[in-house]
Amino acid sequence: MEQQIMKDERSLGDLFSELASETGTLVRQEVALAQTELTRTATKAGKNVGYLVIGGAVAYAALLAFIAALILALSYMIPAWTAALLVGIVVAIAAVIVITSALNALKNTNLAPRQTVETIKEDAKWLKDQVS
Repeated sequence: MEQQIMKDERSLGDLFSELASETGTLVRQEVALAQTELTRTATKAGKNVGYLVIGGAVAYAALLAFIAALILALSYMIPAWTAALLVGIVVAIAAVIVITSALNALKNTNLAPRQTVETIKEDAKWLKDQVS
């Protein structure tokens, strides 16, 4: 009860000072949260890019073997240079499709720290309510 009376007796300056202090702490915590969220997102993306590179290298080796086999098979029916040219054109078209798809997917990737943005909005609303 005595503590409640002491809280009621604080001056307006003390209340604003406490509000400023708590707001500063809140902002520091939000920045720390954003940093943690961005670090976690970057780490996850980095690992996935590494796996993508390794998978791409293995797939590339397999693709080269299949292309060589296809060219050799076609060379029994048409001249070898024509077989190589036709297979090269098909592979180039496939590459354009894959690259275009990957670029579109990267453009749609959202790297913003959504959780932090939401909590900052909530904090701003809370602060506005406290000042009002």
